[in-house]
Amino acid sequence: MGILRKTQSLALMLAEFDKSSHAISAIDLIRRLSNKLNKTTVYRILDKLEDDGLLHSFLGKNGIKWYAKCNGCSKTAHSDIHPHFQCVDCGQVDCLTIKIPIPELPNRTALMSSVLIQGKCQNCL
Repeated sequence: MGILRKTQSLALMLAEFDKSSHAISAIDLIRRLSNKLNKTTVYRILDKLEDDGLLHSFLGKNGIKWYAKCNGCSKTAHSDIHPHFQCVDCGQVDCLTIKIPIPELPNRTALMSSVLIQGKCQNCL
């Protein structure tokens, strides 16, 4: 999407991700920022941050889109492909540092994979 301009809207969005080490759902971001940004602006900034390699997205429980900070990604490539864990009690979502290999697929090229593991987090056990 292009060069990130340092706008107040962008700063508000990045501050939400700096406050937490967990992934944040698009729905939660819209709720948190509703008095400062409208829904369209939130989604536009999320798309821009993902395109620029600062955030990655994935689908969680019930098909809700979640976002988390990237680690070592750029505009040209996302290199932080990893599974995510979602607690079935509190809903918290975390990036996992474990590797799950993507198998070779005959006559196909895998561009991405999404693995969501659901269970109970350490706080809900």
